[in-house]
This record gives sequence, C-alpha cells and structure tokens, in this order.
Amino acid sequence: MKVDPHHLERLVSRIFLAAGCNAAEASQIASHLVEANLAGHDSHGVIRVSAYIDWLRKGLVQANRQMRIVHQTAVLAVVDGEQGFGQSIGIEATALGVQKARQDGVAVVALRNCGHLGRIGAWPLQAAREGIASVHFVSTSGGGILVAPFGGRNRRLSADPIAAGIPRADDSPIILDMSCCTIAEGKIKVALNKGNTVPEGCIIDAEGRPTNDPRVFYADPPGSILSIAGHKGYGLGVITELLAGALTGGGASNPTHAGQVLNNMLSIYLRPDAFGEEAAFSREVERFIDWVKSADRIHPDQEILMPGEIEARTHAVRLHHGLEIDAATWDALAGTARSLGIHADKVAA
Repeated sequence: MKVDPHHLERLVSRIFLAAGCNAAEASQIASHLVEANLAGHDSHGVIRVSAYIDWLRKGLVQANRQMRIVHQTAVLAVVDGEQGFGQSIGIEATALGVQKARQDGVAVVALRNCGHLGRIGAWPLQAAREGIASVHFVSTSGGGILVAPFGGRNRRLSADPIAAGIPRADDSPIILDMSCCTIAEGKIKVALNKGNTVPEGCIIDAEGRPTNDPRVFYADPPGSILSIAGHKGYGLGVITELLAGALTGGGASNPTHAGQVLNNMLSIYLRPDAFGEEAAFSREVERFIDWVKSADRIHPDQEILMPGEIEARTHAVRLHHGLEIDAATWDALAGTARSLGIHADKVAA
C-alpha cells in the first residue's frame, strides 16, 4: 500500500508517545525511521516499530533517557547511552562530537550501552550538514549476533556497520553507509514479509549450506549471514567489533548478552579547515568527484554515482510519490498502534 510519509511519521510518533516516550523523543524516533524508508533503507524504517515497542515493554530499552558522560577531555568523550532509544541518544552523541570538532578540529566519541541506533548513515549525515567529516564504527553487545566468521557456520559477529560522511559546499554530502556483512538482517525480514528470496551468496543455513530462503535464517537452529568479500569483510568486522565494542567499553558480541540488542559506536569527527584551507579541500573534493565520474561507462545507461547519491535521489522520489509499505509491515504497525489504545480510525487516516 502507498502511504504519505508525513502521515506515516505522525502515526509512528503517536505510537511512541502512547508507549511512554516524551513528545521530543517520539518525534525523533518517528523522523529517523521514516527518513530511513525515504532513503530506500526499508530494513531500518518503520518495519522496526513493533520490535522497538516490544523491547520497551520488556525493559530491554528505556524511554526518555539521555546520554551520560562517563569521561571527557577537550577532544574525547566516553558516553553511556543508559539503554535509551538509539535515535535520541545518537542525536546527542553526534551533536557532542560536532561541538568538540568545531572547537578543536578533531574529536572522538565512544558511545556504549545504547538502544538500536537505526540507520547508521544518519549520523555522518547529521555531522556533514554541520560541515564536519566523520567516520563511525558500530557493533552490538549481544542481541545482534548474526554473522558467521570466515570458514565458520555459526553466528559469532554482529552486522558491524561502518558509515562515513564528507561535507560538500554546494551539494549533498558524500555518505557511505555499509556493513561488514552481505545483507542487513532487516532486509532479510523485509524479504520474509514480502514472500521474496534474498540474493544469492548472502546467507547460509545451520549446516553452512548456501540458501536464498529467508525462512531458513530464522529457523531453529538458525542460519547465518556471510561477510562481504570473504576473509576481507570478516577481518573488517573483527576490527569494527573491537573498536566499537571493546574500546568503547560496551563489549563486543557476547552470547551472555544475547537477549538484548545494545549498540556501541566509536565516532571520529574532523573539521576540514583544521587541516588546511577549507576552500582548497572543497575544490579537491569536487575535482576528485568529477575525475571519477569521467570514466568511460561499461554500459552507456549505467551512471557512475558517489556514495549516498542513490539515497538522496530515492528520498526525493519517495517524498513526492509516497512510500510503498508491504502488507505484513503495515499489519504489524497497525496492530501495535491498536495495542496502545490508538483508535483504528486514526490508523486508517
């Protein structure tokens, strides 16, 4: 079904408000989730609402929390998310990194013990809009163990997202948003809801056999996601686990924490003019983009794009034409709303 994104955002905000979040937090969560749908990342969009509310009811995430600064210097901060919603805590942590980078040119923020941070590309985008370049490494402490190590068939690592942003003076920033595995778990869930298969080479069953059936991933015993580029993606995932998990103090993937999804994020923020003339940096960014895009195309109708361009274009199209929400996701969303006392007429509207 086709849904107006503004109406959808109001409904999602109403859901989190009814669940106990204050108005500001409910709005932040709703905006983040709908923005993920608009950018084409349905795996991190409103499909997450029902799970988030379930976690809140079970005490696995806490409403209306603020980050707690454990330790800080001029250029470093270690902060605890206090098990709060990742959308609101992520905004705070990123704002702190931007503030410190503006003052001293560089900053590192180690965030731990935070609820699911959603689409990680949102955080470098927030920084880039303030003129700050950034790199972010993310892991989970236990509940997000999804990925088999290279050569193994059992889940041992989280998806281990990595995101980065480069600001541009007169255009949309360059935003890299990827994970160290072949497919996001949310995309497997989307495929399951739609009755689709997942691409070849993404998941294996419990015996280590390749499959494209999303039901196998959620079977008992469960399947696993594979790393990108074999041993290279696996190695990158290990480093991400140790930087985002061990170094922040939140912990790398740990089966003793398997009942709860808590994210950890190590973020590095860089103010371009601290390294040289800002105008020179901007010129070099644009020169490089032009040079890359000038390559002869293998297929004449296949455009060469920068990281983040697809999301920016998808956002514009979906904002204008509306969001397509599959029936299973909509039914779960509507059911969650009704369970919180939101009248069916308001959901239908």
